[in-house]
Amino acid sequence: MPDGKVKKEKVKKLIFPRFHQIDSVDKLLNNAKENGAGKRYLIQHSAGSGKSNSISWLAHQLVGLFDKNNENTVFDTVIVVTDRKVLDAQIRNNIKQFEQVKGVVEAITEGSKQLKTALEEGKKIIITTIQKFPYIVNEIGELPGNKFAIIIDEAHSSQSGNTAGKLNETLSKEIDEENAEEWTDEDEIVEIVKGRKMLSNASYFAFTATPKNKTLELFGEKYNDNGKEKFKAFHLYSMKQAIEENFILDVLQNYTTYQSYYALLKKIEDDPAYDKNKAQKKLKIFVESHEHAIAKKTALIIDHFMDSVIRQKKINGLAKAMVVTSSRKNAVKYKTAFDNYLAKTNNPYKAIVAFSGEIDGETESSLNHFSSSAIPDEFKKSEYRFLIVANKYQTGFDQPLLHTMYVDKKLGGVNAVQTLSRLNRTTSGKKDTFVLDFANDAEEIKKSFDPFFETTILGEATDPNKLFDLQAALDAFQVYTPEQVQEFSQKIIANVPVDQLHTILDAAAEVFRTSLNEEQQDDFRAKCKTYVRLYVFLAQIVPFVNPYLERLYLFLNHLQNKLGKQRDEDLAQGILDNIDMDSYRLQKEGEFNIQLQQGDELKPIPTDMRGSAAEPEMEYLSNIVKAFNDKFGTTFTNEDKVRKMTQDLMQDVKDDKAAMDNISASLSKKDLQNAQITFADILKEKMINHIDSNFEVFKEYNDNPEFKAFLAGQMFKILINDLAKAV
Repeated sequence: MPDGKVKKEKVKKLIFPRFHQIDSVDKLLNNAKENGAGKRYLIQHSAGSGKSNSISWLAHQLVGLFDKNNENTVFDTVIVVTDRKVLDAQIRNNIKQFEQVKGVVEAITEGSKQLKTALEEGKKIIITTIQKFPYIVNEIGELPGNKFAIIIDEAHSSQSGNTAGKLNETLSKEIDEENAEEWTDEDEIVEIVKGRKMLSNASYFAFTATPKNKTLELFGEKYNDNGKEKFKAFHLYSMKQAIEENFILDVLQNYTTYQSYYALLKKIEDDPAYDKNKAQKKLKIFVESHEHAIAKKTALIIDHFMDSVIRQKKINGLAKAMVVTSSRKNAVKYKTAFDNYLAKTNNPYKAIVAFSGEIDGETESSLNHFSSSAIPDEFKKSEYRFLIVANKYQTGFDQPLLHTMYVDKKLGGVNAVQTLSRLNRTTSGKKDTFVLDFANDAEEIKKSFDPFFETTILGEATDPNKLFDLQAALDAFQVYTPEQVQEFSQKIIANVPVDQLHTILDAAAEVFRTSLNEEQQDDFRAKCKTYVRLYVFLAQIVPFVNPYLERLYLFLNHLQNKLGKQRDEDLAQGILDNIDMDSYRLQKEGEFNIQLQQGDELKPIPTDMRGSAAEPEMEYLSNIVKAFNDKFGTTFTNEDKVRKMTQDLMQDVKDDKAAMDNISASLSKKDLQNAQITFADILKEKMINHIDSNFEVFKEYNDNPEFKAFLAGQMFKILINDLAKAV
């Protein structure tokens, strides 16, 4: 080439569908041909099923599908809706690869106006995200009486809530001009109710590997089992079958759990009382989020990865790991601990951290030194072997080189399945996977996986009568009148100035505050929240049009913002200021090959109406600490001992004027390293003063370099904070 660049030729590949792909697409096409638009289909296909290809084949064949008389096409437009931008690109590329005629496929990459134009121009296949779809509700105007096929990828994510209602509302905005009568607010109410229901001019094809109860009830096939209504998928390709056919790996075959053992101490003379249950939760979080605990876990993770993954040449030496953390703060702490330990051990590998937003001034970009959008591509590079995540990349992230997962977060239900399934992708040389779990036990994980191993069934439908029960219970509080509900809904439909709406809501909120006691207020809040949530769901599937239910929904949805938060006084507040960590140790609990089986049926969405909280059980701090140590502690050796002697030691350091002047001089020059070295030296000198008061800690400090470095590091941070506050 004249410019020196090598032109890459596109290589066409012939892809043969697998049996379940042919079977599912054929059955869906035949059913749509026979029944026309207006049906719902749930396709439960496991990871490894080739879902992107199945969706692509289905989309292209739905475009040219004729009705059973072979006279008219069943659908005018096929809309493919995905829930994540990463998947949007993946699906978009897949569908475009199958495109035979240019211009058939329109991928929405520029926002709602492009989507509006594509719909109005009658594009045959439109690909968009669920996040983009609601924006056209107020833009699109009237659509002709077209018929739509809506293919939803990972249906459990967004289709059970308000976003799905917006999607339906967009496609149903059609008024017959010839037979139009005066459009009243009553008509508008009915239209909104219809809009939230599944549309008669659209068929829904919902794909998911892990259907939730709402998803099964919205899209699943209803059937009768001994007089009981149940729901199941229209087509199934199970996790069990995918594993047996070697299209995915069994992520539970090598599952190791670790237990933390630790002891706390009470560092004040007083013995205040706290809410026992809340205090125990706070103490657990305190310990597992402690920088020393994270440093211990980090060392174990990296050592294990090097010994059991890299040196064992897993995936031909290319294996990578994911570290799942419980919070964004912990993700940042893990990133710091990883960087420190990797540098300390001269490890050639690096870690990437993924979390949303900003923590203590740090972002993904500032910690990784590249943009957030570059994370998937950067992680492909050989030097990056660890991906530390906090609620990111736990779903929809496809990296076949992921071999090992380190879990430091409670997982349950669908979340557990989706997170651990990041490991199940196959690739050349990948024969197994490994999970090391600090936070869950094997039985809990088994319970999460079982319902999705074979057929997932919803055991019963949500009882629509619960909505009427809630309405009656809420009306009985007499916080509002039917006239207020009527007036509010009329005004909100008429788009009156917002101050007129506030007047009605404020009047009801005043009755709420003055007429109900605290327990009644809690109960009303909970019932209000349940009504709003249940109505949004039931209005999509229940065949009734009740204007008052819609009016009440509109009213309560706005009123709940005026009611304040539920009475939930934190009776464990301040407990972390009064305790300290005394010791910490990790111990392997067991190695498991978790065997799955057909799980229990799923339960319908909860409709519990009770709102008042149980009385907190108060307990003295000394007893809380004792109970906590009894549960999590064990007998510790000096090598395990972790105790910060911050108060007396820190005062000794601060009283040494010459040392403090040296430290301050280094800090003024932004020479943090020299300041820390000076501090460590003076700390070592002052430690001798405390040999009599606490010989165990003195011995640990002298004998254990890790403890010595940890104590010096912690106390230096405290000193820096104290100096900053003093400025």
